[in-house]
Amino acid sequence: MAIGLAKWLGCEILNADSRQVYRDMRIGTAQPTATECAEVPHHFVDFLDVEKLYSAGQFEKEALKWLENWFSSHRTAVMVGGSGLYIKAVLEGLDEVPASVEIRERLHKELEENGADSLLKQLKELDPIHYAKMDRSNTQRVIRALEVCLASGKPFSSHHSNSAAERPFDIRIIGLEMNREWLVDRINARVAQMVESGFESEARELHPKAHLNALQTVGYREWFDHFDGKLSRDQAISAIQVHTRQFAKRQMTWFKRMDGINWFDASNRMAAFNWAMACCAERGWSPAPLDGTDPPMT
Repeated sequence: MAIGLAKWLGCEILNADSRQVYRDMRIGTAQPTATECAEVPHHFVDFLDVEKLYSAGQFEKEALKWLENWFSSHRTAVMVGGSGLYIKAVLEGLDEVPASVEIRERLHKELEENGADSLLKQLKELDPIHYAKMDRSNTQRVIRALEVCLASGKPFSSHHSNSAAERPFDIRIIGLEMNREWLVDRINARVAQMVESGFESEARELHPKAHLNALQTVGYREWFDHFDGKLSRDQAISAIQVHTRQFAKRQMTWFKRMDGINWFDASNRMAAFNWAMACCAERGWSPAPLDGTDPPMT
């Protein structure tokens, strides 16, 4: 859908997936393929070493800088991805919150030595509001919230405002949703395809770095448990499918709370494309379809 839109609009794509930014995680994060990137250039994909920490705040600054430069000579850009906080950062902005590299490094060491339960217990005590609503399986978010609590002496949730930052560009948001049964089938098939494409080998190469934050990710954690003798191979694959379905449900919960999303059935993406054409027409602009034909909607 994003590639079809970008081709019609004559623009490029910003990735807003917090794991596709990393190198050496091509299969497990379902990065755009070389063919897809040749069709339309993708930005913020496959550019960071897994050892590096990268936050939604950093993404906000770098993506806005890219957009400022892009919009100096182009009318549109397409942003696509499933990381709600990254999308929120670009569309609405994030509050400035304290940071402490020293505290962050200490928390990462504690995670490595004692596991996530110790950090979660601290966060529950320091900020029960944020603890109750956050994705507690995402250790990076847990560490970031604790870092802010400890650095500021205030709950992480107290730093959040409800006011969106003004942006020097118009925003139109398309959301795709599908029947739950179809979604489950697609997720199961997708995991099987990733395994056939070499997901296990990719994870095995990264196993020595399993403690890194970037690898506390659905898919890799389950393979690591298999390599450590905690799960059989079949159990690991089944766990990846289950955890991916659970993650998809959390994603949809996040996006359903966002304002301004125009929802379309994923089985009828032409409806979404026609809506996008109408949005352009409202601004008095009608890009010509690529080569005189409709863009691919496969």
